[in-house]
Amino acid sequence: QVQLVESGGGSVQSGGSLRLSCVVSGDTYSSYSMAWFRQAPGEEREGVAHIDTSGWQMYADSVKGRFTFIQDGAGKTLSLQMNSLKPEDTAMYYCAATHYRHLTTSQALDRSHYIYWGQGTQVTVSS
Repeated sequence: QVQLVESGGGSVQSGGSLRLSCVVSGDTYSSYSMAWFRQAPGEEREGVAHIDTSGWQMYADSVKGRFTFIQDGAGKTLSLQMNSLKPEDTAMYYCAATHYRHLTTSQALDRSHYIYWGQGTQVTVSS
């Protein structure tokens, strides 16, 4: 069973950058489709970015062009580089994994398809 641990959150000003990391143990992330989700207080958890086992990536419209995956060579740490951060990016960010090797565009950012979750890391962006 895979375990996920996130890190890298923090407080930044609008326009700043952060890199979130998801360390995978028990397996390598290349065996799973992976995603980052976020949840703001009082809001539903929403999908932000997805990568499948072929390397195909999908990003939510709200972060497209600002967020991107960074992969290590060992399949153990999957990072999310977040640039040009906005106050509306403030949320708890979660790393997630699923055994599905490929998901459709309608499934990739749907939390119901993911079974492994980390504990989350907080991102706060001030204006």
